[in-house]
Amino acid sequence: MRGERRRVTLASWPTPLEPAPRLARALGLGPEDLWIKRDDLIGLGGGGNKVRKLEWTCGQALAEGARTLVTSGAPQSNHARLTAAAGARLGMDVVLVLAGEPTERGSGDGVEDTVTAAGNLALDGLLGARIVWAGAVGGAELAAVVDRVVGELRERDAAPALIPFGGSSPVGALGYVEGGRELLAQAPGLATAVVAVGSGGTMAGLVHALGPERVLGVHCGAVADPARTVDLLLTGLYAPSPAPRQPPLRLRLDQVGAGYSRLTEPVADALLLAARTEGLVLDPVYTGRAMAGLVAAVREGDIRPGERTVFVHTGGLPGLFGHPEALVRAGEALAARTR
Repeated sequence: MRGERRRVTLASWPTPLEPAPRLARALGLGPEDLWIKRDDLIGLGGGGNKVRKLEWTCGQALAEGARTLVTSGAPQSNHARLTAAAGARLGMDVVLVLAGEPTERGSGDGVEDTVTAAGNLALDGLLGARIVWAGAVGGAELAAVVDRVVGELRERDAAPALIPFGGSSPVGALGYVEGGRELLAQAPGLATAVVAVGSGGTMAGLVHALGPERVLGVHCGAVADPARTVDLLLTGLYAPSPAPRQPPLRLRLDQVGAGYSRLTEPVADALLLAARTEGLVLDPVYTGRAMAGLVAAVREGDIRPGERTVFVHTGGLPGLFGHPEALVRAGEALAARTR
C-alpha cells in the first residue's frame, strides 16, 4: 500500500512459532507438519491479533490529532477489549459502542443468565473504556449509533477517531502484511496458514504477504459475505495501483453453524482436542472455528501430511469466559473426569 503511514508500537515482535506434534498426530499429520503462530501471546490487554491492526489504526488516529478512540462490536468483542487496552497504553479515552443490552439472556437451553461483567466485558471496564449499548441492532443500525456517538464527541471537542469494526480497513490490514512477512521468515517452507475470518483484515493482510494459495480462512459468521469483505480490503491494500489477478481465496464457510455466537459440535470437539493434546486454549467463536476448519481440511485432503501448516492463534481467550454454552461444555468435561 503506497503512502506514508504512522505506526505506534504496542507489543514486542516477533511472536513465537511453536511445534504441535501431538495435535498433528491426532489429525493424521506428521509430527513436524503442524506449527502454532502464537499471536495470542501478544502482551497488550490479554493478547490477540487485533493488536497488530491497532498499531496502524491508532498510529493514524494520533497523526490526525485524536484524543478519543471509538469503535464497535459484539458484547464479547476481542477488538473492543484491545482498543480499550491500546487507549490505556497511549493515554487516550475509549468509547465502545456494543450491540445488545447491559444484561444478556441465556440461550433457553438450560444455560443460566449471564451478567455483562464477564469475559471481555469485564476487561473493558478494567481498562477504563466507556460503553454505549446500542440495543439489538444489525450492522447498518450499529454503524448509525456509532456515527451519532462520534458526532456527540466531536461537539464536546473530544477529538474522536473512529477505529473500524474489527480493526479491519486497508490501514489496519497492514498489521498482517507485516505479520505475514514475519511468519514467512520463521517458516520459509510454509504451505498453508490457517486463520479465523471475522471482519476480514487478518486474512487480507496474510493473503497480501503470502499469496492466496497459502492462506486458508475459516469464516466465523461476523460478516455476511467474507469473500467480498476480504477482496475489498485487498483492493485497498494495493491502491492506488490495481490489485493483481490472483487465484481465488481459500475460504471455508462450513463452521458457522446456527450463528456467530452459537457453539457447534465440531467446535466443541476442536476445543477439547487442542487443549488435551497441546495445552492450547482456544475460544468458541474464532480460534475454535478455525481449528474445526483445520480438522475438516485435513480430513478432506486439502491439508496433507508432509506439508508445513501453521495455525494462526489469534487469541480471544477472555471470550471463553463470557460464552455460556462453552462454559457449560467445560463444566461437563470436568464432571466427566471427576470421581
